[in-house]
Amino acid sequence: MATMAEKMAASLEELRKLQEKDRCVVLQGTAEIGRTHLTRLLDNGWLQEVMKGWYIAARPGTEGDTTVWYTSFWYFIAKYAAVRLGERWCLTADQSLDLYSGKTTVPVQVVIKSPKGHNNTQKLMYDTSLLVFQSEIPDQVYKEPEYGLNLYPLAEALVYTTPRYFQVEKIAARTCLAMIRDAADILKVLTKNGASLRAGRIAGAFRNIGNSEIADSIVSTMRGFGYDVREEDPFEDQPRTPLVYEVSPYVTRLRLMWENMRDKVVELFPEAPGKIDDVEGYLRSVDEKYSEDAYHSLSIEGYRVSPELIEKVRVGNWKPEEEDKEHKNALVARGYYQAFQAVRGTIADILKGKNAGEAVRADHPVWYMQMWMPFVTVGILQREDLVGYRTGQVYIRGSQHIPLNPKAVRDAMPVLFDLLKNEPHPAVRAVLGHFFFVYIHPYMDGNGRMGRFVLNAMLASGGYNWTVVPVERRKEYMKALEKASVEGDISEFTKVIASLVK
Repeated sequence: MATMAEKMAASLEELRKLQEKDRCVVLQGTAEIGRTHLTRLLDNGWLQEVMKGWYIAARPGTEGDTTVWYTSFWYFIAKYAAVRLGERWCLTADQSLDLYSGKTTVPVQVVIKSPKGHNNTQKLMYDTSLLVFQSEIPDQVYKEPEYGLNLYPLAEALVYTTPRYFQVEKIAARTCLAMIRDAADILKVLTKNGASLRAGRIAGAFRNIGNSEIADSIVSTMRGFGYDVREEDPFEDQPRTPLVYEVSPYVTRLRLMWENMRDKVVELFPEAPGKIDDVEGYLRSVDEKYSEDAYHSLSIEGYRVSPELIEKVRVGNWKPEEEDKEHKNALVARGYYQAFQAVRGTIADILKGKNAGEAVRADHPVWYMQMWMPFVTVGILQREDLVGYRTGQVYIRGSQHIPLNPKAVRDAMPVLFDLLKNEPHPAVRAVLGHFFFVYIHPYMDGNGRMGRFVLNAMLASGGYNWTVVPVERRKEYMKALEKASVEGDISEFTKVIASLVK
């Protein structure tokens, strides 16, 4: 007779088989796994119930942690809709545009349109919900490849989105407008349905972003067909610079976010001290901050490091081949020391006149490599693991913000460094450089530490002192980052950093 451990192992083997087939396991009842296995996995924390009869894969001890749900969220929506509604469903035009634009925040409520809709709201985990609204949908929908979601085609979503969307989600709306190469797809939707009012609004939207060619084409073509088109601008403001056609939504989104946030940083941040004349004196002050900075930065990330361990690493008493080989905290501390020295070198170049954005663009791979080299030394990581940006998806514990997918990271990072290079205000470079780095999350691990290194390299470019984010303010710091990521409000994060600058 099988022992309980053997039975548990058998159930985990069934779960493993499902995980080999799907990136994220979403189960409907016992359709894919036997009742006995399902009950055993649920009772032991390997599954969590989303709603009656629906489950997602988890790990024991993660009960109450939103990360499991946010990781599974869109996969669940796609599978639930496919099972309940077949293929005749799609997200609303507004939420379709959110996804086209690269907005990765998990929404409080998802609204699905379908002829089979029942107009009832289904409560899901952690105060999220799903409304399946009875409605006709486009003749053809776009199957989004990451999660399998059905979306409005991009042009149709822009035509049929609500007027309010252009005001409350202006970054997403402008990002999607910039993804349209010419007027043809828009005009096919407008002429098919004779939407003269919508034609005036979408023409005004294109003119707002600086694309008068598409705007003129929409107006002249619709009028040529006899429609009374009166152009109106649905936005409440103008972008500072015209937007150009861009295939990747992340490029446009990041530029618009930067533009939208920078003035608030300038308003709230202390005036920059200015150029540092005593470079060696400044670098000595950086050296003096090392122990304090290492303790707090690593503690923020959850590592258990003591001042004694940090000092041991600093003076060279770290022995990976002996007692510290299995000591992760010691490996992390040594890596932080090596990365800190690399950042110090970058700061020296900046203080001697190198453009701060170009300096960080060139050197940040070295920072990252040094941060993890101790793990290579003891054989935990391979050298190739430290080359380039991540190739897998990552999630941030407890955050509604889902970092960019690996392909998008490669689109986004050059944009970040261009923005840093061309930004004239050092406070903006510092605050937004840090925020954008962790928003993108280009590496599998170490993004917070890297973001704070970017912060201090940019602060140095304006003559500010090296600034430590204390672990005692971790909750406030993380909450401010979340607010900026989810709501687009950089004010609180700016205030946190500004209060620490001395």
